[in-house]
Amino acid sequence: MAKEKKTRYVSYLLRCWEERDDEADKGLWRFSLEDPRSGQRKGFTTLVDLMNVLEKDLKNN
Repeated sequence: MAKEKKTRYVSYLLRCWEERDDEADKGLWRFSLEDPRSGQRKGFTTLVDLMNVLEKDLKNN
């Protein structure tokens, strides 16, 4: 009999937007992650910070 694999998943709503000054050629990207189950939202000013939190959350789940 084949061994059943356990599947885990985590869902997030990821939002990305760019903030620009009228004079700026290039804007700053901002990010937020929302847990659809709890409604908890976390904001990030860098992609590195976002990835660090995702990595930590996935290791803890």
